[in-house]
Amino acid sequence: MSKLRILYAATEIDPFLQTTKVAEFLRMLPQAMQERGMEVRIFVPRFGLINERKNRLHEVVRLSGINIAVGEEEKPLIIKVASIPNAKLQVYFIDNEDYFHRKSVLVDKDNKFHADNDERAIFFCKGVLETVKKLGWAPDIVHCNDWMTSLMPLYLKTTYKNDPIFKTSKSVFSVYNNEFAHKFEGDLLEKAKMLDIEDDMLNNLKTADFGAFIKMGMQYADMVLKSNEDFSDNLNAMFTEYNSTKRISTIASDDNVMDSYFNLYNELAN
Repeated sequence: MSKLRILYAATEIDPFLQTTKVAEFLRMLPQAMQERGMEVRIFVPRFGLINERKNRLHEVVRLSGINIAVGEEEKPLIIKVASIPNAKLQVYFIDNEDYFHRKSVLVDKDNKFHADNDERAIFFCKGVLETVKKLGWAPDIVHCNDWMTSLMPLYLKTTYKNDPIFKTSKSVFSVYNNEFAHKFEGDLLEKAKMLDIEDDMLNNLKTADFGAFIKMGMQYADMVLKSNEDFSDNLNAMFTEYNSTKRISTIASDDNVMDSYFNLYNELAN
């Protein structure tokens, strides 16, 4: 059997940036899968807090230069890459001057949520898929972690479904307890749109809040995973709603956790 190819997308990864438990998880899981014989690619945003010199990021010119549409605007995509020390893992960083050069992640120095975090998420999701296309690397599994990656399963089921790179890809969406109270302004549906996406496919985005993104990920992913956390009543209600139509799993944090992921990926890909 050929090696399974796993694409990981998340908001952060240790040691480059760590604001939530996602960063630590994304550091451990891909390495464990690689050690079990899987091929791995990792994508995160190049937030301004990441020190490029210290972490030895460098631009991959052959992958950069695509324009990514967010609504009516097109913004240039820059791809940078760095290696994780003491691991044979490369991390690809999605960058853009307007979205990712401020010295903060999701909130500013006054703890105010960035009003364009929705656009940053859309740019990231589209940027990852376009870059993977350019790499010519066909993933068997696209594992999306946290709300910023939640539109990727939709794009895989619509715009990219007939693309040779993605036509057999399955998506996993992991939900974490990183809820925020902000409601986005402007036409989120128009910003998120791509080819082959009808308005009614984006109904869950209409509330323009954290729940909107989580519901989109749950609706279109082939499998939904819950992290081992205490979720709010709001999130638990979403899990209950989707559990009737979608397999929602929690992988126990025990000694066999990495084997559980290995088995899950193989089961989903076959």
